[in-house]
Amino acid sequence: MTQIQFGLVVPGDALEKSRRLRYMEDVNRLLNSVKGSYHSAWFIDHLQFEDSDVLEGWTALTYLCALHPELQWGNSVLCQSFRNPTLVAKMGATLQFLSGGRFILGIGAGWHEPEYLAYGYNFPAASRRVEELDEALHIIKALWTKGRVTFEGKHYHVTGAWCEPKPNPIPPIMVGAFKPKMLRVAARHADWWNVSSTGIEDYRMYLAEFERACQEVGRDPATVRRSWCGGCACAPTEQEVAQIAHERLQPGEDFVGTPEQLLGQMQPFVELGVDYFMLDCGGFPDLTTVKMLVNEVLPALRCRS
Repeated sequence: MTQIQFGLVVPGDALEKSRRLRYMEDVNRLLNSVKGSYHSAWFIDHLQFEDSDVLEGWTALTYLCALHPELQWGNSVLCQSFRNPTLVAKMGATLQFLSGGRFILGIGAGWHEPEYLAYGYNFPAASRRVEELDEALHIIKALWTKGRVTFEGKHYHVTGAWCEPKPNPIPPIMVGAFKPKMLRVAARHADWWNVSSTGIEDYRMYLAEFERACQEVGRDPATVRRSWCGGCACAPTEQEVAQIAHERLQPGEDFVGTPEQLLGQMQPFVELGVDYFMLDCGGFPDLTTVKMLVNEVLPALRCRS
């Protein structure tokens, strides 16, 4: 029987400025509400959306990981362009060591051009960002598993680098991917393949392309865990759902509805092999959504799978 697991997407962007002083109180209350039911917690990796409050993803992740040792922790997903891959390997190994093995490396090629330019990063074409991610994953995996590493790539160069102590166990690598070139990167490197805010019909198309990518690189697609990440709003009645859902949640792309409606939305993904749902808490700091997920949706999904 498939073991369905949930992860919590911790709010980290578009935060209410009026609640800055209560943010940690609100987030700790949220995290405490899912312990014992959820497997993990996740933090985004963005730098800005205009003048909204946005927290830096790695700093927030490591701080919260230390405060909440009952959970696995990862970023959904790190923007590869923001950090040298050798440094990412060292950071990941360090967090794995200090946390007792609770780190999951979630990583992608980046997409939000305004934040790149505002923070002084070049924003290369998508094809180059994908190439850079592919090289970065080669480097990270080598540093985590080999001794002295030298790598000469098109975009990155590493000369005699050590990464000690090695992470133990090796963190799972989750790659967020939709398009064909990225799906091939996921097929080559990922332990988990992740999509975000994707409806079931689009997911079927992505899955078919992902399985073709696996065939091309000689990978059994069954060896890659399938996860879904995105928005969620849940309440006992449709009227209450409407009150807590906001403009960022899109029915058909995110999970929005009563517990029974969410079960109907999630079940087709489960039937296609998704066994990990990383969901935010629509309506936060109100906790109605996670209460419904913990008490009704997750137990029912596990019974059905």
